[in-house]
Amino acid sequence: MVRVKDPAVRSLLIDRAAQLLAARQPVTLRSLVAGTGVSTMAVYTYFDGMDGLWSAVRQEGFTRLEARLAAVAPSADPVRDLAALGAAYLSNAMAGPDLYRVMFDAAFELEDAAAADGTLHHLVRGVERAAAAGRLRDDVDPLELATQSWTVGHGLASLVATGPLPRQALAHGVPLLTALFTGAGDDPGRCRRSVERGWRPLTSGRRSASCGTAPADVPPG
Repeated sequence: MVRVKDPAVRSLLIDRAAQLLAARQPVTLRSLVAGTGVSTMAVYTYFDGMDGLWSAVRQEGFTRLEARLAAVAPSADPVRDLAALGAAYLSNAMAGPDLYRVMFDAAFELEDAAAADGTLHHLVRGVERAAAAGRLRDDVDPLELATQSWTVGHGLASLVATGPLPRQALAHGVPLLTALFTGAGDDPGRCRRSVERGWRPLTSGRRSASCGTAPADVPPG
């Protein structure tokens, strides 16, 4: 009889491996399953060995980020939505800092690099919406601006979720993104209000899932 794989066991092993890596502890079959109630054979059952586990750990980080970004519902304010995507990115890092560290460790190959690239394309599409709505200049390169926005989020995540700064430092995302989008053509005052709306769930301490809730129609500045 073929035993049905339990997704919860797979997630447990991935999270455990990320924790050990982040703590700079040796990751062996025994250390991986210690205290989990799972046998060492589970690593072969779910990942075909340790090499497969490494790839799965890094991929899982991008899989969870993809789900978090996909939950950001579009609203009538595309600049608000861009900021909300940034807030969702930070929420994902804050929710799983150990896994977040591993996501950007190039020592481990991704199972599906194209799927990981898809996370950036959420931002690219957001920039395209903002440009189509007249909030950004027509000559703005969507990929370039999306990458710059990602850089803001990654910098804050590195300093707060996995670094030395307190959570309050996440508030710096508002002026940083406002400057970025204003430089791309948005009106300064209107841009600030939009970014504050999108960023609010992150800095207000509400559950991160609220980053995916779109507000009602937002009137122009």
